Formats: sequence, C-alpha cells, structure tokens
Amino acid sequence: MKQQRHTVIRDLLQKTPVASQDELRRKLAGRGFHVTQATLSRDIHELRLSKGPGGYSLPSEEDGDEDSLPEIREVLESFGLKVKQAQNLLVLVTTTGGAQPIAAGIDYEDWPEVIGTLAGDDTVLIICPDQQQAGVLKTRIEGYLG
Repeated sequence: MKQQRHTVIRDLLQKTPVASQDELRRKLAGRGFHVTQATLSRDIHELRLSKGPGGYSLPSEEDGDEDSLPEIREVLESFGLKVKQAQNLLVLVTTTGGAQPIAAGIDYEDWPEVIGTLAGDDTVLIICPDQQQAGVLKTRIEGYLG
C-alpha cells in the first residue's frame, strides 16, 4: 500500500503543482488513498520531496540515494535471526545491536498488522492487534529472513 501511495504521489507531482500538504492529501483521497497528516509527512520525508515557491517537487536526478534508509528486507536479512509468536505478540531475535534498526524499519513501514515495537539490544517485541494479524506478519517476516 505504501509503495502504491508513493507511486501516486510521484505521479501527481509530475503532472500538476501541489502547494501544500493538505492539497496533496485531498488529491491522494481523490485517488483512493485516505491518509493522516503524520503518514503524509513520513511519505514526504521518505520521498525526499522539497517545497519551494511553486509547491512540492520531486528530488532531482543528481540527488543520489546515499543517505536514504535501507529497505526493511535488507535490514531483516542483515540483522534478523528468527521470529516467534506468542498470542498477538511477535518476538524477533536479532544479531547483537540489530534490534534498533529493525524496529525503526518496521515502524517506518506503517504495516496495519503492527501497533508498535519495542527494541532492546538483540530482541524486538512487535505488538499486533490480534493473534491472526500476528500470524500474517510472522509469515511475512520469515520470508524476509530467508
């Protein structure tokens, strides 16, 4: 859903000027994406949009991806070891020092199965709304752990 929304935001900015977050939010709603201001702010940050006198614009081609965040798949492949489920909770065991980047990555994904995360040094606690959604997320994470 997030990647689709990002594609729509890029498309909107290429076709028409967008002067404000509220205008962008309304245009997204017109395309079927109803988002909160917080989600839209995250999208703007992640897409590295800039705001000038003409409104929001996409980053130029020469702006490299040097400082962009890695994909959640990369973070889980690098630091994740195994995931276990206990009711609506998932416990993700990581390499030493790997819990913080994984928790941050999961938080940025804005997955509907995640209520929140809590990270220690080598363990991430993922809180899901219910046991079923925890199972869905566990399967997804296991696929990333490879």
